[in-house]
Amino acid sequence: MDARIERPTGQGDRPPGPAWLIGDDDEVIIIDPGEDAAEVLEMAGDREILAVICTHGHASHVAAALEVAAHDEAPVALHRADRLQWRAVHPDADPEIEMADGGRFDVADVQLEVIHTPGHTPGSVSLYCEDLEIVFTGDALLASGPAPHEGKFPDFPGQLTAIGERLLGLPRQTRVLAGHGEESTIADATKRFDGWVAASPSEEVD
Repeated sequence: MDARIERPTGQGDRPPGPAWLIGDDDEVIIIDPGEDAAEVLEMAGDREILAVICTHGHASHVAAALEVAAHDEAPVALHRADRLQWRAVHPDADPEIEMADGGRFDVADVQLEVIHTPGHTPGSVSLYCEDLEIVFTGDALLASGPAPHEGKFPDFPGQLTAIGERLLGLPRQTRVLAGHGEESTIADATKRFDGWVAASPSEEVD
């Protein structure tokens, strides 16, 4: 299996953005390009960008999507329920691919399965790669738990439901690669889930 996972490291004192790259020496898919197109394109190098997939529509995840996609005339993918958030950032261009639960993307020798995990936004998705035993969760699930947006939880119960019903059923050894923070596993999330359920949405999840 030649497919591998990469992540930009950030520049200077700035922490890495939400971007992940999955592919091989010839082709790559960009997940959540963030706000720094140059950094993402530098890591992609001369590989063909097959698609730019946005796990949700917040600006910090999609601002650079069009610039990165334009490098190889690649399509941008977003769940249609996040079109409003997208248009706040890109009012004049819509994503070419409307993702839906169960959709698939092929890159290198692996597949990414779309899992609809709403709550952080209505159209939040996670991307599961069974072959590599990883799931890209965007801001649906961090190592610290459900991610707020600008300090608040738009739909805390919905986010917990998505985690419990859509993500915790994945194999326990699956690595959770979120848009921010440290790597974790589905086993870690399963152990901490009851604590997140008991927490108030107004409290910081740690």
